Amino acid sequence: MIPLAPRAKLPALQHSRWLFLALAIASLGYVAFSLVDAQSFQAYENWRLNHAARNARQPSAQAESKVVSASLSLRDHSQRKTLALGSVLGRVEIGRIGVAVIIVEGTNGKTLRRAVGHVPGTALPGERGNVAITGHRDTFFRALRNIREDDEITLMTLNGSYRYRVDSMKVVEAEDTQVLNDSDESILTLVTCYPFYFVGPAPKRFIVRAHRI
Repeated sequence: MIPLAPRAKLPALQHSRWLFLALAIASLGYVAFSLVDAQSFQAYENWRLNHAARNARQPSAQAESKVVSASLSLRDHSQRKTLALGSVLGRVEIGRIGVAVIIVEGTNGKTLRRAVGHVPGTALPGERGNVAITGHRDTFFRALRNIREDDEITLMTLNGSYRYRVDSMKVVEAEDTQVLNDSDESILTLVTCYPFYFVGPAPKRFIVRAHRI
């Protein structure tokens, strides 16, 4: 009996294997780059913020800080929108759940990969109104799943630290933008996607609402 010759491997199958391998390596490389980039950005901007805050405690710097703070309190919504995207505004801290992350103006992909974003057009930290901050559920705002009523949130800026106490948490549809509406009171709104462990783009939003104390 004549033995059968081994079946030749299909060229297309070989090429597809190399393609999938290349895609896997590229994906792992991108994830690694994103993690290192975010950690480096947070470390550097935290150092800058802490260094500037220490300098702001000097007498001459305190007077200048008061002038800046006063000018911020007089800004209206049209002026808020002119704040440069990518500007570092400060840091949000929630001690009980271990959140301490830099706040950057804007909500584009690069910003939210490196930090949490202040929603343009909403009140700035220290202003009366609704300060809205958003972040990814699988990175900087992942710990929000453990937040509770009465937890304290601090927004640290060069103009001072502003403390808030959590009033409520709720889940809304992604299209519900009423949570970003302005207010006559000094409130803080944190936004992230929901469910926290959803695979793929999450369909809802998790909202934390707090009032200034």
